[in-house]
Amino acid sequence: MDTLSYKTISANKATVKKSWVIVDAKDEVLGRLSSVVAILLRGKHKPEFTPHVDCGDNVIVINADKIKLTGNKWSDKKYVRYTGYPGGQRITKAKDLMVKNPIAMVEKAITGMLPNNRLGRDFFRNLYVYQGEKHNHEAQKPVKININSIK
Repeated sequence: MDTLSYKTISANKATVKKSWVIVDAKDEVLGRLSSVVAILLRGKHKPEFTPHVDCGDNVIVINADKIKLTGNKWSDKKYVRYTGYPGGQRITKAKDLMVKNPIAMVEKAITGMLPNNRLGRDFFRNLYVYQGEKHNHEAQKPVKININSIK
């Protein structure tokens, strides 16, 4: 058997082919959308995926203000932050955060599904979230994809 035909492909910064994709968040469930976008950002959908290299795509999420949450999550889901001062814990419900900043809700969900290290922060820089249909990345010629086609 020829052993050269079984070499493992290991991508690096020079050999990675990054593309631009658009994901429409209209009427999508937040968690399912976030998990697929995290896969796209990491590059796990590509055959040349390498865990320690940023081989994911640049992802544009449009219509972030039209996402769905299932069950009673609009009133029960809480976002907790801490100001740094004694007694400074602040709790925001999902419906209040959606009114104040719908982009933050999508970004927080996707960030939680990325690795918590330098590479995860690099992945997050490849994410662009917009409230409506408009975005300013037409020059990159992004391709619109259906998130249900990615496994």
